[in-house]
Amino acid sequence: MTTTAADSAAPAGGEERSQASEPAAAAAHTEHTGHGYAKQKDQHLKRLRRIEGQIRGLQRMVEEDVYCIDILTQVSASTKALQSFALQLLEEHLRHCVAAAAVKGGEEVDAKVAEATAAIARLLRT
Repeated sequence: MTTTAADSAAPAGGEERSQASEPAAAAAHTEHTGHGYAKQKDQHLKRLRRIEGQIRGLQRMVEEDVYCIDILTQVSASTKALQSFALQLLEEHLRHCVAAAAVKGGEEVDAKVAEATAAIARLLRT
């Protein structure tokens, strides 16, 4: 199995957004159809299931009192997989959503760039 930049994960449910960009971001979400990841949705779901399996493996390791360093090694591998998935999703967002907004111009492109910048900032904090 080849690991690519697509092996990392998108932030889960409780994403933070600045209140100032929320209306623009909400408007931008409703103005386009489809998402950048739509063409690879099945591949993304497969990767997320594989990552989920890694996390379940971590639970088993703790239940079975596995050596701390071995668990930490698995945590690192799971974290890298999520980061790689997130980067792939971000790339697809830039190529699809941000590029489409750039073609339209105006406030939508500013909102999409701000949204992507905030997502990158969240990824860097992890």
